Amino acid sequence: MMIAMMLAIAVSGYAQQDSLTVIETGDSIGRLLAPMDSVVVEDTKALLADSTSVVVKKQPKEKVKRDWNTWTPDPQRALWLALVLPGAGQIYNRKYWKLPIIYGGFMGCIYALTWNNMMYKDYSQAYLDIMDNDPGTASYNKFLHLGRTVTKDNEEFYKKLFKSRKDKYRRWRDMSFFVMLGVYAISVIDAYVDAELSVFDISKDLSLKVEPTVIPNRMGGNPLQAQSIGVNCCLNF
Repeated sequence: MMIAMMLAIAVSGYAQQDSLTVIETGDSIGRLLAPMDSVVVEDTKALLADSTSVVVKKQPKEKVKRDWNTWTPDPQRALWLALVLPGAGQIYNRKYWKLPIIYGGFMGCIYALTWNNMMYKDYSQAYLDIMDNDPGTASYNKFLHLGRTVTKDNEEFYKKLFKSRKDKYRRWRDMSFFVMLGVYAISVIDAYVDAELSVFDISKDLSLKVEPTVIPNRMGGNPLQAQSIGVNCCLNF
């Protein structure tokens, strides 16, 4: 019994010494690894900070210059531009030489509309004044020649004259308005058709050939008149 107790005490002592050794060894390894782990963590944080602070700059895209030699206008866009603003379709189609024609037509129609409307109002007022038999309203006198006045003898003549001129200038005023609408419609149609024909293939093989040919003649049964000589026109495109 005594021997068994001594053996048990000795084994427990070695076990305690080994556990203490393990504990001390573990603590030393922990003390050694602890600073290493902190350094790794700090380096990792620094790398992350550097990676987040770096701003990736995209290279600006170079603008591709439009080749006007191969560019073709869009008919729909040309149509809408011409509808919104007269002449804008021609600018889009790069047909600048048409702008003086279009705007010249508009300016002429506007001038004619304004002039005829002014003359219509003046002759309308003159006609109203000569018809009311009131001596105080005599705006028609500015249309008379020097030294002439309206009397009982020529009153009917001037009434017909003022009425005809009033109707004439009213008709011309309305015509000027419709002509202006026509110029607007022509500018829209021209812009659309010009854009459509911009992709029309004009080949260099377009040619007209004129050559003699023999034309069969079906009239009559005479063999001498069965064929005739003519000219054949051939158009290649």
